[in-house]
Amino acid sequence: MNALADISFRGRIRHNESMSRHTSWRVGGPADIYFEPADARDLADFLAGLDRDSEIHWVGLGSNLLVRDGGLRGVVIATHRGLSGLERLEDGLVRAEAGVACAKLARQCARWKLGPAEFFAGIPGTVGGALAMNAGAFDGETWQRVSAVETVDRTGQIRTRLCEEFEVSYRTVEMPAAEWFIAGLFDFREQADASVESIRKLLARRKESQPIGRPSCGSVFRNPRNDYAARLIEACGLKGLRLGGAEVSGKHANFIINTGSATAADVESLIKKIQDQVRREQGVDLVAEVRIVGEPIAD
Repeated sequence: MNALADISFRGRIRHNESMSRHTSWRVGGPADIYFEPADARDLADFLAGLDRDSEIHWVGLGSNLLVRDGGLRGVVIATHRGLSGLERLEDGLVRAEAGVACAKLARQCARWKLGPAEFFAGIPGTVGGALAMNAGAFDGETWQRVSAVETVDRTGQIRTRLCEEFEVSYRTVEMPAAEWFIAGLFDFREQADASVESIRKLLARRKESQPIGRPSCGSVFRNPRNDYAARLIEACGLKGLRLGGAEVSGKHANFIINTGSATAADVESLIKKIQDQVRREQGVDLVAEVRIVGEPIAD
């Protein structure tokens, strides 16, 4: 990463930045380099200045990310400050950059009387993360509304790609090349009954069944075909199970919460414990929806 010393950036670079400050579980060790670009052009210049063998990790609001206690080698790029552009274009199109919170996208579309976009309010992350995993909530999925995306590669080249270039399925998006999302172009329509109040009602309904306000990553596991991860976990009697400071929520079994003293190792051990018991008792292999990255603390 020595090439960075020869380039001037408008964004902010930090060294040995604790990732517990940037993940919704509030756990995680330090990142070697933590970069917040000023905008997409600043990001492209930064990527072009990296050594070719540098590891690159991306974080938005940190809601779908478990960083191990030993931290992350290489570079973490945080999108939620610099890649925050959100604008209405013509014919119901909306351009949202990768760092825009999905809830913000939902609320602004409601103000513009565009939809269906309410479901984005139930995705606890940013547009970039939603594009990367085809995130969904309230029976809606991100890529149902995608018209095109903007991407960047590690040389700093920015491209526009059509949605037809991607293989998209439930919580999975196959990229056509080694690129990352920096913006999405979403296709909505005029929706007279769209309102911020309807979003509030949806979120109030979610709050009744999910541990909103507690440190978690949202849903930990993907729902198996024709079933629900929460049902399987609850059927195994795992609600309330605790390892260290990590606990299966008593409100929703597909949530793991940090009770205040959890380490990343506690959370990861609990994930594996759930998977093992559901496999043994229910015959189903639960697939983690959360990304687990980084290194454990050496013994």
